[in-house]
Amino acid sequence: MAETIEIRPEERVFVLTGAGVSAESGLPTFRDSNGLWNGYRVEDVATPEAWADDAEQVWRFYAMRRGDALSCEPNPAHFALAELEHELGDRLFLCTQNVDPLHERAGSKRVTHMHGELFRSRCERECGRGDFADEGIYDCADKIPRCECGGRIRPHIVWFGEMPMEMGRIADEIDRCTVLMVVGSSGTVHPAASFVLWASRRRVRTYYVGPERPLNAEMFTQIVLGKAGEVLPGLFRVAR
Repeated sequence: MAETIEIRPEERVFVLTGAGVSAESGLPTFRDSNGLWNGYRVEDVATPEAWADDAEQVWRFYAMRRGDALSCEPNPAHFALAELEHELGDRLFLCTQNVDPLHERAGSKRVTHMHGELFRSRCERECGRGDFADEGIYDCADKIPRCECGGRIRPHIVWFGEMPMEMGRIADEIDRCTVLMVVGSSGTVHPAASFVLWASRRRVRTYYVGPERPLNAEMFTQIVLGKAGEVLPGLFRVAR
């Protein structure tokens, strides 16, 4: 059992979650050894160029991902982070690289999705409508809806080559935190892999939780090896 991490009354906690947390719920998130993502080349389904070339195939891929997410349930790691938010309130900043809604379904109220959200969409023309909740399954061309402006509706997802969302706010929260924890992220995808570096420059306590050591393990104060769903419940003690 990992040593309990005490959070003092004046402290602020920044938590970054990655694909490993969703994987523990059975959600397929990783590219395989052949570079395929659920049988698709990333370049064919998760880039602006893919959308321009074949929007139908892109939506077919995200229809599959929506179906996968609907079949999964939050795991103990999601519930542990929701409970920590309940105790800390706005002293906890939860940032996720995951696009699924499992954190929210576990009860987390303040979640920043830096790579977008699977069940939200927006106009491809950025016409000012903004993003909106969307649970549609668009798996063929005649189902892809259009905005009032005439543009096609696209997934509210950060594709490869696009800028992650809320980076200004994320940087501000890293500058404010006294504890930074990364859960289930391999340390290979930037800019998220740099968050621990940014925090360590301020001598912030930094922790990693996951079944394997991340690529940037040397940057953390402490590495806690194990499944997030087994480690996170009971890991924190909030001082009063």
